Formats: sequence, structure tokens, C-alpha cells
Amino acid sequence: MTDPVADELPDHHEAAHVLPGDETLIPVPSGQPVMLQDVIWNVPGPEGLAVRFRFVAPQIARDSAATAYEAAAEDMMHLCQTYALPRLTEFGPQPTQIIVSMSDQPVPFGESMPEATQFFEAFSYQDGICMWEIF
Repeated sequence: MTDPVADELPDHHEAAHVLPGDETLIPVPSGQPVMLQDVIWNVPGPEGLAVRFRFVAPQIARDSAATAYEAAAEDMMHLCQTYALPRLTEFGPQPTQIIVSMSDQPVPFGESMPEATQFFEAFSYQDGICMWEIF
């Protein structure tokens, strides 16, 4: 299967861009099933220009909690390092921040969905390494 992020390049305008993901499973340390929901770039974050890598991870659901937050946090660090960082050059101007999120179900960007379990982590990067930031 093809990589949805690498299949389409942005047109580098100054507006938000969304690249949809697919149902390809992405390996993470916890072993939980994780799929890319989408990538959103050219949207300011708390620290300036941010690229958001949004993942669906059904096992973080609060009613089943098959994957605890601690394991999901390690998975998000892994996704930043091995999935997001290698793809940053595909998204135009370099961001000041990478935001990795997981939700137990697809959530439209910017919408409130109280029934969804969502985790967010923000990272800066330097010398090819993701560095966790307090979000």
C-alpha cells in the first residue's frame, strides 16, 4: 500500500491544508493498531507554525482502555520520531512545532466530540530528534 503523506505534495499557499490518511496500520511500540487520520499543516499552533499528525487508535477508548495513556504517550513520541520527522520536508515552510494526536475514533479537526478519547502531545525538533514539550 502507498504512503498517503508521500503520495500528494502541498501547493505551499498560506492557508490550512489537509492530507487525508488511510487505514494502513502504522507500527508503534505498544503494538496497538494505529492509522493516520490526516495531516494538517500551515495552521498556527501555540508556538507558531505547526504540522499536526492526527492518528486513530481505537484501543485508547476510555470505556475499554486497552492501551493506557503512558503507553500511548510512548507511541506518540515514536510516531513523531519515525513517522512525522521524515515527512516534514513535504509540507512547505518548516514548522516550529509538531503536534501528534491520537483519538479512539476519527474526529473532525477543530470540532468538539466529548464522547471521543483524545490524547495530544507537542514536540519541537532539533538535530533530527523530537523533543517533547509541555502542551
